[in-house]
Amino acid sequence: MSFIADKQTLDDLNLLGKYRPDSIFSLFNKLHTTGGERKLQEMFQHPMVDVEAINTRSNMFRYFQNKQLKFPVDGLTFQKAETYLNTGTSANFLLATTGLLHKKALAVFLHDEQFGQLLAGLNATVEVLRQLQRLMLEMGRDAGSPFEQSRKQISAILDEQGIRDLLSEVFPLPLMKIAWYDHLLKHTLQLQMGALLNGICLLDVYIGVSLVARERGFSYALALPKEANCMRSAGLWHPGLMKGVANPLSLGREQNMIFLTGANMAGKSTFMKSFGIAVYLSHMGFPVAARQMEFSVCDGLYSSINVPDDLNLGYSHFYAEVLRVKNAAESVGTGQHLVVLFDELFKGTNVKDAYDATLAVTEAFSKYRNCFFIISTHIIEVGTALQERCRNVGFSYLPTVMDGHVPRYTYQLQEGITTDRQGMLIIENEGILEMLKT
Repeated sequence: MSFIADKQTLDDLNLLGKYRPDSIFSLFNKLHTTGGERKLQEMFQHPMVDVEAINTRSNMFRYFQNKQLKFPVDGLTFQKAETYLNTGTSANFLLATTGLLHKKALAVFLHDEQFGQLLAGLNATVEVLRQLQRLMLEMGRDAGSPFEQSRKQISAILDEQGIRDLLSEVFPLPLMKIAWYDHLLKHTLQLQMGALLNGICLLDVYIGVSLVARERGFSYALALPKEANCMRSAGLWHPGLMKGVANPLSLGREQNMIFLTGANMAGKSTFMKSFGIAVYLSHMGFPVAARQMEFSVCDGLYSSINVPDDLNLGYSHFYAEVLRVKNAAESVGTGQHLVVLFDELFKGTNVKDAYDATLAVTEAFSKYRNCFFIISTHIIEVGTALQERCRNVGFSYLPTVMDGHVPRYTYQLQEGITTDRQGMLIIENEGILEMLKT
């Protein structure tokens, strides 16, 4: 079973996309190898729901963060080595040697580049192996390390007689030795070289992601069984903000919903995105923008934050909102353990309908105690009605502080329901009405 997050949710939280501005993927993509980048993409595309697997990966990142290692190979050198090892050679040494001699002759008489590229690839491979050997020695034996088994496997390959001979050679090599080592790496030890390349790409991910976590002060969430039914963080902020305001959060069976109010620009959407991103990253076993976090694994994440209309299908913004709520209701109704985020429910309709619909839908969703919800709205009267009807709903708001006639936002959660009504004041401050006077 895999973690569920549809395209709208991924877009709302800006999770994926190498080329999307400020995506969470790009935040962590400080890697040196294309293979490492592919592995990072796979991890982002497949969050986990297995408690042990999540905590194992978290422990791996934490281990590398504590070691403070640097990735030992530059990206260009690794790319040359990877290309070289993937070109392949004949299984027959005599045929492979004949082919190499042919490349040498072409280089001498026709200035063909194949032989030179082969030498460059072999040299790059030797450099990669030497740097990897140094890294394994630097890490040392550590029976309690989550990487120890992988370290042993890598060290065993580097300890192969042929590899040891190659690393002790003085370059440049005679032609027959080039032929011998070329055949060794590309045929005799082909599987071992593939395992090393894979291990280096994983090291790139472990070191790169842990470096981001260390630089930004991220922590590692503890995964708990689904039955624990909790989401707790001592301080949560948006990972894209270098100086984000941290807010505590606690959800459980007795209080599985937060009803969030506050003015425009007070930070409601950012807080909800912060939580959604933390939920997603924690199910990947990745570091999260939180001082501390523990969570029970969920089946998926569902958001409705930036729902667009659809001109091709003829959907209005309101109808698109309704369809998102319908889809969420269908998923929640199946008994799945979900995290659901609704930002400004039914803002595409009139205030009376929005009030009635927000109250009815929020109350209905709150009954599903196996799910967690954050629902925000400008219609604060809904909160007053919910306080009378639902005991499992927590009420929080993001305040606006007035400095004279100028609003200032603390981005710090407070308990209760906001009484802020600064909409007209902001309009007046911008001088819009004065502009329209004739």
